[in-house]
Amino acid sequence: MTMNDVSPPVDDAHVTALGSSVASDLFQILRDGRPRTRTELSAMTGLARSTVALRIDALMNLGLVGPVGDAVSTGGRPSSQFAITASGRVVLGVDVGASHVRLAVSDLTGRILGESDDRIPVSDGPEAVLGWVTTAAKELLARVGRDERDLLAIGIGLPGPVEHSTGRPINPPIMPGWDRFDVPGWFNDVFDAPVLVDNDVNIMALGERELSWPEVDHLIFVKVATGIGSGVISGGILQRGAQGTAGDIGHVYVARGADVPCTCGNRGCLEALASGPAIARELRETGLVAESSQDVVDLVKRGNIDAIQSVRQAGRDIGEVLTTCVSLINPSVIVIGGNLAQAGEHLIAGVREIVYTRSMPLATEHLQITQSKAGSDAAVLGACMLAIHHALSPESVEAMVVGAPVPVPVK
Repeated sequence: MTMNDVSPPVDDAHVTALGSSVASDLFQILRDGRPRTRTELSAMTGLARSTVALRIDALMNLGLVGPVGDAVSTGGRPSSQFAITASGRVVLGVDVGASHVRLAVSDLTGRILGESDDRIPVSDGPEAVLGWVTTAAKELLARVGRDERDLLAIGIGLPGPVEHSTGRPINPPIMPGWDRFDVPGWFNDVFDAPVLVDNDVNIMALGERELSWPEVDHLIFVKVATGIGSGVISGGILQRGAQGTAGDIGHVYVARGADVPCTCGNRGCLEALASGPAIARELRETGLVAESSQDVVDLVKRGNIDAIQSVRQAGRDIGEVLTTCVSLINPSVIVIGGNLAQAGEHLIAGVREIVYTRSMPLATEHLQITQSKAGSDAAVLGACMLAIHHALSPESVEAMVVGAPVPVPVK
């Protein structure tokens, strides 16, 4: 609905029910954080000041908007200003990793109010992991002084493929017992809030952008750890593709590894050549002790030449795949994260060597390839942002204003 489609005036007694999207429109204007007066909002929307006042009252009753002081007076009584109320309502972000779970409660700006974590293997199964999450979430909400009724949405990241439209993991290789488990349904039995589930790389991309690159609309986040994957933000929007597998670069063919088997059943996958376990396997063949990504990183930090060369080659292999991504998506920034990124410039140098050499000059003229700044915080912050983006969407705000159930993610 546009501003020209606003319904005719109605009885003031019923205006706070707000059967139109006008309140949502006002809220979307205020989401930029800039305080505005009723007069300013009236001028921006073309609505009568009295109508704006009623809509602002409705948003204040929801805890979404509040007064932030007085505007500069032009004579007479100063006008009150209104802006988004960061402390009124909250979201829950959940980062489920291969061997850990981390929770965070944040306000509507993404500011973390409190956290909780534990080392729980995802292989323990959904009931064990999510059972801990629901209990810990209630305790965390109480600890930060919030009621469950203040919870607007829940964002969850899982270390495997997720069908985003349903929130169900699909054939996740390191998550026994999780295949097609109804994760949103589990939480809906406990919390009255919409639940959004995505794979961990997608939420890491959201978190990295929020923390480090808020003005960048074209970004690729690459996670290099036990597996390799990427989250793609294009035009300021996270791209998931038709089935939610956009960015799954770990199983792109790389000629150098034509004979190397991959866990997916194919040969020559990037993940089989350049992931942490793949590099560790290669180093073991030289007689070094390396069982994990962390072992590889430790060897690099100690200056082991074989480890440094292997990591540099892994960067080149990743760069070969990213060169195609640069041509297709034309990002402004490529961020390298995950455990193996702790090897520092050796991995990134390999990526840069290939991408800058093989990509078109126009595509790389201003392209930055850099290490993650958010680090281990990217996933849980991204899970919060996933929840915030849904909770503050025009559809969700309008539903809250009219007293309807907040819409669940589109199936």
